[in-house]
Amino acid sequence: MAGLALPTRGAKVWSEVNEAPRFSAGCGDTGPYPRAMILSVDHPCPSAIARLRQVAVVLIAAAVLTGCGGGGGGGGGGTTAPATPVPTLGAVNLAVLIAEGDATSEAIALAYQRARGIPDANLIRLSVPRGSDSISASDFASVKANLDARLTDNIQATLITWTQPSRVVGTGAPACSMGLTSALALGYNTRYCGGCVATAASGYFNTDTRAPWTDLRIRPAMMLGAGSLAEAQTLINRGVAADGTWANGKNPGGTAYLLRTSDTERSVRYPDFQALAGSGAGSVVMRYVDNAAGAASDVVNNQSGVMFYFTGLASVPQMATNTYLPGAVADHLTSLGAAFSGASGQTQATDWLKAGATASYGTVTEPCNYTEKFPRASVLVRQYQRGQTLIEAYWKSVQWPGEGLFVGEPLAKPWAP
Repeated sequence: MAGLALPTRGAKVWSEVNEAPRFSAGCGDTGPYPRAMILSVDHPCPSAIARLRQVAVVLIAAAVLTGCGGGGGGGGGGTTAPATPVPTLGAVNLAVLIAEGDATSEAIALAYQRARGIPDANLIRLSVPRGSDSISASDFASVKANLDARLTDNIQATLITWTQPSRVVGTGAPACSMGLTSALALGYNTRYCGGCVATAASGYFNTDTRAPWTDLRIRPAMMLGAGSLAEAQTLINRGVAADGTWANGKNPGGTAYLLRTSDTERSVRYPDFQALAGSGAGSVVMRYVDNAAGAASDVVNNQSGVMFYFTGLASVPQMATNTYLPGAVADHLTSLGAAFSGASGQTQATDWLKAGATASYGTVTEPCNYTEKFPRASVLVRQYQRGQTLIEAYWKSVQWPGEGLFVGEPLAKPWAP
């Protein structure tokens, strides 16, 4: 589709960052609930064990802070990031998935293992069909069953080292397509896809958990998104170089660009951009640009120190004229940002990686412009600045991720010491 479709109920725009809708979680109570308590369709009621685990985590964290004399000073005002970064995922918690018989996937996985210290046991070779962006739901079920049987409970997330397949397609007309990263994390289910409809929420959205598999039975996944070993090595080096660059009050001089473009249908995230720009985000300079009237420019070009770049356009020109800091995140709201061969000329999420970003996101099928199907910038920045890895912060920023694909270097953690 040349233009981004509008949902039949109208584009839903969150006018307040902390807005919480009233709904029933099916547990005998109703909202409004804070964002951290929005529950997945798959997990409508937390078990007693899960509740106890969450309480225990809070009590332990409080005890640690008390033992350390409370928190120290932060690196900048106007942010919800705690003074003491929270624990985050590490190399021992990440499984690296390899397409069996694919020399490029194998080489990329080994390069990643060397760079990040991934244990040998965490390299998982899988037989996956190649040569197409799509894998059928039935073939995917076999791949996932094989994978799940080999993953141990310490594995909290996965990294995909191939680029094909990248989406899971069901039967029927129209076919229900999920991004491969979401299908691996949530399981293929038509509740998570369907095109221009509301889809099921992720229980991981904007939570405080540091162990998504342990707490939620969700393993967030990310595709590295590199088509060659050379591209992969550049991206891996970029992610490693990001670690600690903003920690302990450091300031490499980064800027966030939040663009409301003249493309009205693709700029429905602008209220969140405005709120983020007004809230302050530590030492990152926030620049909200409103070009809704079309009198100025819809793009950022020839800028240095780009840390975040969020926009809404089908095609984003001149992105490669900018210089991006290690760990930078960039994405654009459009219909087919991760459709790859079927993108109809739209900029792809992987184009951001080639331009210098460390991670991006796009949808593999027409999603309509539901804001819930795309990253919420305010959540992503806040979680990232708490010292979380890129895969954690990015995944937690998308409420309805079923049709999306996350690409980039998952363990980059600029705000972690």
